Amino acid sequence: MVFPVSPYIDDLNGALRIAGTRVSLASVVIHFQEGQTPEQIVESFPTVTLAQAYGAIAYYLENEEPIKDYLAQIKREFERKVPPLSQQNPELFARLQAAREKMASKGS
Repeated sequence: MVFPVSPYIDDLNGALRIAGTRVSLASVVIHFQEGQTPEQIVESFPTVTLAQAYGAIAYYLENEEPIKDYLAQIKREFERKVPPLSQQNPELFARLQAAREKMASKGS
């Protein structure tokens, strides 16, 4: 994928990062989609300035469809590379499921 050039975004071999940092654009966008303000985002990522947070959000809003496709691609790659816990560690998965069910029954 080719993304528009921005002073706020670095494209490092297909990985979109906030310029001059190791913080991914995906991290900032996800926080924004979850309702965090730019001020809250910079609290989560101390290497990101407020101007960079606003710039990253503007970049996302101006390029929403390709960025959504990019985020979906990242998710697919992650799911392909990292098997679910039920496959990685079935014993731990079963214990967590039992704990969830126990918590849910307490709330009822």
